[in-house]
Amino acid sequence: MDAVSRLLHMARLKAALDKRCLLGPATTMDVAGHDELEAPFHVLLDGECQLHVGRTVLELRPGDVVVIPSGAPHRILTRGRGKRQGIVETEGAAFITTRSDSPEIDLFCGHYTFDAGPGALLLRSLPESIHVSFGQSTESDHVLRMLSTLMRGEAQREGDGTAAILAALCTVLLAMVLRTAKGATTTSTLWTAVADQRIAEAIREVLDDPGGDWTIDRLSRTAAMSRASFQRHFTRGTGMTVGAFLTRTRLMAAADLLGSTDATIATVAAEVGYQSESAFSRAFRAEFGTTPARLRRNKQQRGQ
Repeated sequence: MDAVSRLLHMARLKAALDKRCLLGPATTMDVAGHDELEAPFHVLLDGECQLHVGRTVLELRPGDVVVIPSGAPHRILTRGRGKRQGIVETEGAAFITTRSDSPEIDLFCGHYTFDAGPGALLLRSLPESIHVSFGQSTESDHVLRMLSTLMRGEAQREGDGTAAILAALCTVLLAMVLRTAKGATTTSTLWTAVADQRIAEAIREVLDDPGGDWTIDRLSRTAAMSRASFQRHFTRGTGMTVGAFLTRTRLMAAADLLGSTDATIATVAAEVGYQSESAFSRAFRAEFGTTPARLRRNKQQRGQ
């Protein structure tokens, strides 16, 4: 299984389209903060608008996608002077339609839900906001255009199965975002889409065998680079140190095993490369804020 598919599988991803927004000029739409295990997203089909998250202002154009792993509250504004328009929301069978007068943008808004183990760690390893513009005349751009057409068509139809179909299409959208180095531009550093294929190969090797004896020397040989060069290129391409990546990958795999097997804590620790259960438990608590046993119980109670 490839790296992005493996990550999404471990994260127990669920997707939902919440709103289709048909907004006219001089319209402001505020989006409340999401729960800890939710990441809102937006895909702009037509028109231009701004998205404000924290102090960051993103300029969106047709085909742009924004994912906000932090779940932070944000604001969407359309261009135009004068009095800001109000919005009207209409409840539908599959999603809410939000409108203002003289619509000039067509924006889909939804959210992803992740589990409390690997999913939470994946979200924390990504930037606060991810803005992706798929390049013209690229394979990714063609796929996105087809995806947008399918989403728009299904939204207009809104019949039996619409919610399930749109959720599946939104999952495809996230997979495309996480591999953005292949035919797209992004303002954020995504370790899931590192452009340097030598670093990407090292990442794939670790994801395939998180419990392996992954020293920096071994990883640099895998990437056919010197130790110093590998560390420099890895941090530049992923936004994290090699040590931080190894820890997150091992703990992601551990959380997955805790939720999907009955293996003892000691067995899980050894499986992901820790020499002792106590060292594993300390690292686990530092990352998740809870013990391995408690996370397992919580996942079982939630049915994850």
